Amino acid sequence: MLRSLSIRDFVIVDAIDLELAAGFTVFTGETGAGKSILIDALTLALGGRGDASVVREGAAKADVTAEFALGSEAAAWLVANEFQNEEDAVLLRRVIDNAGRSKAFINGVAATATQVRELGELLVDIHGQHAHQSLLRTDAQRVLLDSQAGLLNEAKAVSAAYKVWRALAKQREEFEANAKNVLLERERLEWQVAELEKLAPKPGEWHEVNQEHSRLSHAAALIAGAQETLQAISESDDHPMLKQLSALNQKLGKLADIDAALKPVLDVLQPAQIQLQEAVYALNDYLGRIELDPARLREVEQRVGDLHATARKFHVEPDDLSREFENLSAQLRQLADASDLDALRAQEEKLKAVYMTEAQKLSKARAKAAKTLGAAVSAAMQDLSMAGGRFEVALQSCEPAAHGLEQVEFLVAGHAGTQPRPLAKVASGGELARISLAISVIASSATATPTLIFDEVDSGIGGGVAEVVGRLLRRLGDDRQVLCVTHLPQVASQANQHFQVSKQSIAGKTISSIDPLDSKERVEEIARMLGGLEITATTRKHARELLAL
Repeated sequence: MLRSLSIRDFVIVDAIDLELAAGFTVFTGETGAGKSILIDALTLALGGRGDASVVREGAAKADVTAEFALGSEAAAWLVANEFQNEEDAVLLRRVIDNAGRSKAFINGVAATATQVRELGELLVDIHGQHAHQSLLRTDAQRVLLDSQAGLLNEAKAVSAAYKVWRALAKQREEFEANAKNVLLERERLEWQVAELEKLAPKPGEWHEVNQEHSRLSHAAALIAGAQETLQAISESDDHPMLKQLSALNQKLGKLADIDAALKPVLDVLQPAQIQLQEAVYALNDYLGRIELDPARLREVEQRVGDLHATARKFHVEPDDLSREFENLSAQLRQLADASDLDALRAQEEKLKAVYMTEAQKLSKARAKAAKTLGAAVSAAMQDLSMAGGRFEVALQSCEPAAHGLEQVEFLVAGHAGTQPRPLAKVASGGELARISLAISVIASSATATPTLIFDEVDSGIGGGVAEVVGRLLRRLGDDRQVLCVTHLPQVASQANQHFQVSKQSIAGKTISSIDPLDSKERVEEIARMLGGLEITATTRKHARELLAL
């Protein structure tokens, strides 16, 4: 659940720090006070889109931090993505500066927007005030059914299988239309691959043969230089360096016994003697390995020439020849596979069969889920002043598509004795809002998301229906945290926790604030919602009655 929310310099918010509890919490206030700013700020912290426009005028940056208690799924996600800490909470932070640059953090560690959104989906489920409008779209109806039934992964599998199948079908169609061009391209690739295969370039070979060529072509000079150095260090008849340095170290060692001030000099010269001896060993080893080899030099020169000439022919650098060989070979294999029309058709049928298996499995699950959702929403409609109303989820067969083998359409009958018809054609604004709320509550009950947010989803209803809505949300709050932005006193009075959103002008700037209400303040706020600007004893009495209920 959401434990706390800290907002700094966001739209018209200067600084707000909220401590939130479990159960059902409402946010109320005058129209235009900024009730939905809370939802917008939280959405930003959960990885939503944001730009410089969210930064309060005159501020350098907007900063939103949300702390959540951890559920098992979120805790597992943190471990899998290496964001875990030793606390039983997770901290999400989002910063956007006035140039539009955005940064996101999970437990203080920089994170991508995608990572924050993935985690956010495990923590919060937001139902916006315009959710009912999306219900008029068949694609949104299909996603809602799949989501409520836990079929999103199955739907993704169907979509993936469809894309693979159709991609191969398109490849086969293109081949049939361009068979002659494909044949010419295959012949060109075969010639190029054969030439490179004969050359057999290896990764890093160009650098290696150039080094070997340089060494072989300068072998005489290398041998002479190494021998001359070895002679000077240890083999000269006329006082070699190593012998002189050994004598000096012995003499200086005796002198250092007399005067310790010479000890630092001795400490420098003794390692020098050891290093010269090591140089002698290394030079002897080098001279034992290097030799003049004219035949090998000619071989290497020929290889360098062949690599260079082939690279020019293929318009690449010599060092890229092995990579070019791999690329052209891969193209030839792909073209060879694609040019076998019978094999291509057989593979296409195989992929279609895979798609049909997945799609039919999804269709069967959708049919079962459609009955369950229809019955649940129909039952909820009876409590929302739509007695006798009925809700159905129709599955209409269609041509194979990425979404499956059927179109999903929501049908509704507003009262008894009428046939269900498409939602977009028969539902009034109020009916649509009530059906949307019923679906939202039912869909939320089917998920394990610990925090649910309803942003004015109760618009378009009132009276007794509003009281039923309040009861639904409070009952939902028994199992998880429910946050609701509302303008209805019947809903607000049902809350376990009540915040009031207000705004005021300070130094010519509009500032929004959110304050928790005690029992007396709740009476005043409910009375305001009931009676408007002028609060009377009667409205206060009515407010107390609503709260008592």
